[in-house]
Amino acid sequence: MEPLGAGNGGGSSSAAERWRAEASRTFQHYLDRAAPHTAGRWAGTLLAAAVYALRVYYVQGFYVVSYGLGIYLLNLLIGFLSPMVDPELEALDGAGPALPTRGNDEFKPFIRRLPEFKFWYAITKAFCVAFVMTFFSVFDVPVFWPILLCYWIVLFVLTMKRQILHMVKYKYVPFSMGKQKYGGKKGPGASSSKD
Repeated sequence: MEPLGAGNGGGSSSAAERWRAEASRTFQHYLDRAAPHTAGRWAGTLLAAAVYALRVYYVQGFYVVSYGLGIYLLNLLIGFLSPMVDPELEALDGAGPALPTRGNDEFKPFIRRLPEFKFWYAITKAFCVAFVMTFFSVFDVPVFWPILLCYWIVLFVLTMKRQILHMVKYKYVPFSMGKQKYGGKKGPGASSSKD
């Protein structure tokens, strides 16, 4: 006699686990295929955001869900704009690599705390979850939405001001515009003396 769950006796749970593993593998396959298509991914996310906005506008509710979504997106944006290693903590620590502060410092590339792909994925998932939440009336808490909107705008401005001041203080730019150009040796045709 076989113990419970051994062999074919526990077939339903193992079949569910196999189905879950297969679904997870398929989902990961499509995520991996989407990774190089940045513009297409973001276009899909904008479409999801537009569908969510239309849903909220149509039902005239779920403002607390939208406010929570906005706070979460602001948190993701801060992670996207922040370096992986905070230069402020490194300056206090005094050891380890730091962002260049002078022109003669060694160039160290900007590495984000939240990479672009994970940023995109989290935003897309957040819009999908918020959209699903709009179908359950328990999340439709009655609030005066203009106050939430004003509070979110003030929070956004203050947070971004702090982040921009941090960028200026430690001289890093979280965006790259094309290929990096470095100063250095001049070409063979360039003269170094002034005429």
